[in-house]
Amino acid sequence: MGKLFTFNIAFFACLGSFLFGYDSGVMTDVIASKHFLGYFDTTSDSPILGAIVSTFAGGAVFGALSGGYTMDRLGRRVSIQIGAVVCVIGAILQAASTHLAMMLVGRIITGWAVGIMSSAVPVYCAELAHPKRRGFLVGLSQQMIGLGFIVSTWVGYGSAHASDHSSFQWRFPLAFQGVPAGILAIGLTWFPESPRQLIEKDNEDEALRILKKLHANGRNDEWIMSEFNEIRQTILAEKALVVRSWSVMFTVPQWRNRLMHGVMVQVFTQLTGINVINYYQTQMYEALGITGKKALLVSGLYNIVGPVTNAFFIFFLIDRVGRRKPLLFGTIGISLCLIVEAVLNSKNPDGENESLSRAGVAMIFLVSMVFSVSFGPISWTYMSEVMPMQIRGNGNAFATGIGNWLVNVLFSQVSPQALAKLKWKYYFVFVAFNFVVTLPTVFFVFKETKGVSLEEIDLLFGERALGSLPNDIEKEQNVHIEHDGKRDTTA
Repeated sequence: MGKLFTFNIAFFACLGSFLFGYDSGVMTDVIASKHFLGYFDTTSDSPILGAIVSTFAGGAVFGALSGGYTMDRLGRRVSIQIGAVVCVIGAILQAASTHLAMMLVGRIITGWAVGIMSSAVPVYCAELAHPKRRGFLVGLSQQMIGLGFIVSTWVGYGSAHASDHSSFQWRFPLAFQGVPAGILAIGLTWFPESPRQLIEKDNEDEALRILKKLHANGRNDEWIMSEFNEIRQTILAEKALVVRSWSVMFTVPQWRNRLMHGVMVQVFTQLTGINVINYYQTQMYEALGITGKKALLVSGLYNIVGPVTNAFFIFFLIDRVGRRKPLLFGTIGISLCLIVEAVLNSKNPDGENESLSRAGVAMIFLVSMVFSVSFGPISWTYMSEVMPMQIRGNGNAFATGIGNWLVNVLFSQVSPQALAKLKWKYYFVFVAFNFVVTLPTVFFVFKETKGVSLEEIDLLFGERALGSLPNDIEKEQNVHIEHDGKRDTTA
């Protein structure tokens, strides 16, 4: 079993992240459909389009928050299944829409589903992962988000070749999301629950069995028992000291601090401007003189470069370079790209200069590449790592719901009008935030969590949460975690 078993579980669970990417990206092509605009009596810069996009993110806010409840009470795996079932319902409503209200309700329901999955999938992957491969496994979530964007774009591009008098242009792309959602809902039935969740629910024998299947390689039985005992003692100590609730995240100072780290990394990710590009890139290409099916083709190519870059990063680098350095690189790199993009747009207001238009497209592509080696995979990884077990479900739900989706709602709603009225000046909103807020916060406040077990991350934030745990699991406060024989050096 071991590595391959763990990878297979995480990869399949990340179909939930694929739906995140697909559902987010599908509207890029849908709102560019002439039949869709005519059917719902709207235009490309109408607030109605902002509402259609933002209601999805609005539903995701509440979905993510409800994910905290389902994760703690029903488990990580079942939460993902619930999200998948709800997603099927939302897909049916959107594809069958006969008026705007039906479309909006479908988007809200699908957003709710994606919100649940966006909070549950990283937690599930993090709790399955070996400490030395956690960045890779949680990074799969971002990889599948990117793959979802790719598939949505090319499904949309193909559907756009249908007649402008046919609703197939937009109904088929919206219906297609029900396929992977159904596969996920059914398939997860045969996958295990997180060992930490099993211990939390006093199912220790099953937890140990699953932990062995996840990490055994024939030479590390001692390490697995050490890891099991550490997880067990940490969870028992936390349960003895506190009753799990939403309020405890805010009343215990150390846990409040760790919650804010998770929220901040999600807010900072949104303020890179990446989702403004993802949702409204066809408008950006129009400003560069690229319209119609050519814009959809460019959009399809854009959605490929991010996942390809992300794949390289999570396979070879994320668990070597850590978390802080990529975030610092991403903050500076994305900001510089947006500055260059703004300058190119200002010199080419009508998109008539073909050379400047190509350079503008290149900068948009480069933003995606830099994002994919920084905030893309790191945001999900860091968020899922910094929360202790007793607030991991609610904490990740809150960070995802508020830090990711609520901020997403704001920019989804205002961006069509901002791009139409401010044009290239709008990019400086994100540049200013990156340099004034994100850069100093990451540099001075964020912790380095690579290679450290989820239980040992307590030490990075000072003392153990709510006081000392039993002496038999206390460790040296060395954040680099020396390999002393008990650690698994064969993974």
